[in-house]
Amino acid sequence: MSETAIPAHENSHAKTSGVGLLVAAVGVVYGDIGTSPLYTLKEVFAGHYGVQANQDGVLGILSLIFWSLIWVVSIKYVLFILRANNQGEGGIMALTALARRASAPYPKMSRNLVLLGLFGAALFYGDSMITPAISVLSAVEGLQLAFEGIGHWVVPLSVIVLVALFLIQKHGTARIGILFGPVMVLWFVVLGILGTFGILQRPEVLQALNPAWAVRFFVVHPGIGIAILGAVVLALTGAEALYADMGHFGRKPIARAWFMLVLPGLVLNYFGQGALILGNPEAVRNPFYLLAPDWALLPMVALSTLATIIASQAVISGAFSLTRQAIQLGYVPRMFIQHTSSQEQGQIYIGLVNWALMVGVVLLVIGFESSSALAAAYGVAVTGTMLITTILSSAVVLLLWKTPRWLAIPMLLGFLVVDSLYFAANISKIFQGGAFPVIAGIALFILMTTWKRGRKIIVERLDETALPLPLFISSIRAQPPHRVQGTAVFLTARSDAVPHALLHNLLHNQVLHEQVVLLTVVSEDRPRVPADQRFEIESFGEGFFRVSLHFGFIEEPDVPLALSLCHLKELDFSPMRTTYFLSRETVVPTKRIGMARWRETLFAFLLKNANSNLKYFNLPLNRVIELGTQVEM
Repeated sequence: MSETAIPAHENSHAKTSGVGLLVAAVGVVYGDIGTSPLYTLKEVFAGHYGVQANQDGVLGILSLIFWSLIWVVSIKYVLFILRANNQGEGGIMALTALARRASAPYPKMSRNLVLLGLFGAALFYGDSMITPAISVLSAVEGLQLAFEGIGHWVVPLSVIVLVALFLIQKHGTARIGILFGPVMVLWFVVLGILGTFGILQRPEVLQALNPAWAVRFFVVHPGIGIAILGAVVLALTGAEALYADMGHFGRKPIARAWFMLVLPGLVLNYFGQGALILGNPEAVRNPFYLLAPDWALLPMVALSTLATIIASQAVISGAFSLTRQAIQLGYVPRMFIQHTSSQEQGQIYIGLVNWALMVGVVLLVIGFESSSALAAAYGVAVTGTMLITTILSSAVVLLLWKTPRWLAIPMLLGFLVVDSLYFAANISKIFQGGAFPVIAGIALFILMTTWKRGRKIIVERLDETALPLPLFISSIRAQPPHRVQGTAVFLTARSDAVPHALLHNLLHNQVLHEQVVLLTVVSEDRPRVPADQRFEIESFGEGFFRVSLHFGFIEEPDVPLALSLCHLKELDFSPMRTTYFLSRETVVPTKRIGMARWRETLFAFLLKNANSNLKYFNLPLNRVIELGTQVEM
């Protein structure tokens, strides 16, 4: 693993106080997994699994939770997966790019790994809907313990909180984000204090630290078997966020926050709840809130609601970031991306994603009505993404890092076995409401693969009638057209052929500009491209130039700004002398070999409604000319 270097931008984190960075990491990264104690043990004992609230049941479940947190989160994610960074960036799309690079010598494997990564990304969106719904419902349900007869208000209040959360997204989270860290630090401290209080009442609960109790549970409860892992996995939801948010803070602050604060707080609270159940089996109806003293119930509901809002915010922001990466890598149609902070590049807002998530979350809350019902559906998307992450990281470890197999294979097999058991335990949830995130994931997977395949077919169709650039320049020398002042920039996906927009302009206007630039924007499978690698410039004579601009998958492709930094004397990209020519394709579905007819129709719809290159590349509105082209699929 020696090839994994500390990302260069982590050095910038050094300017920030270590404590400040750790607190910020707690606020953004650990909201999801930090709110799991609200519903995990309640679902285990009050659910349909049949686990008895006796010593064998309580200690067995606590042992499973503890060792799952150690193996899956501490060892797999914090100590291992966080090292699989793509220049400091993490998440399923960044890992997919690394896996594609690692498997490049094996085209079939590379294609399958990319498809697997895309499906993992699609499942993440399903998780992004369930997480806010179950978290906020769990917090608001605490009011039922304080006020009798208020149960019918839980769903409306939850919907109001969630809708308000989505409504403020377009304003950015820079200001309220300042509160995220301290609130979540307070949350984990309170979790630890309440848990310690419970443990002191029944210290024998600490026996669950012995993994033998987990083994004994399966022996004593043969009928439950692996199925109980479908409830235990609720304690692990949010583990993927550690990896997805690595680019914001770096690996070290996330790891330190986990071991110093988050893990102790979670373990103490779970064990405190277990101690409470041992002393009072009736507490299984809501052990989290019943662990708190009566006078602290309402403050805990308020703190829990705030914590779940923060947890939801982290998942929503993750969906925005994932969408931007997918757009840059060519798997999602271009959308308008609004930057909500002038200082933090990662704080963005994508309206279409925001409203789609809001509709999905509200439908989930209204449809399931309680956190217990949602818990029965939760876990399919989470465990599916965890399993895919393990498979992709295996390719990186074995093919890119070239870690010795005697060391890598046993560790990877251990991760694979555990993830497979959790995934298998959650498959039955598909028939209990868990089909929602799976269907959403499949639909998004179809959209992403259709868009990628459709764009490839368009390029192939245009290539069939493309005119080679050298031949075109030769004809210009032989019969020079009228040249006008200024620079014409033609955006094209092919750098060795004449863009259709250039041919149409010459045919209809019968003129060429003094400088003609064939511009190709290349999206790399790395997050950032250094300034000295941004440009590739080639001169063909007769005023023709080929320019390639390289952008990373988290960078904003601002073409005018990038061109303004080009210092080639022959080229003048001053705003009033530069005109941008775009080709806008209109797809006509046909019976030609390409995609299924329904996918061609779907692609035509996506292309028609996609954000134009004008906005995506930040081109000046008054300096752009669009020329249409019909393409037969």
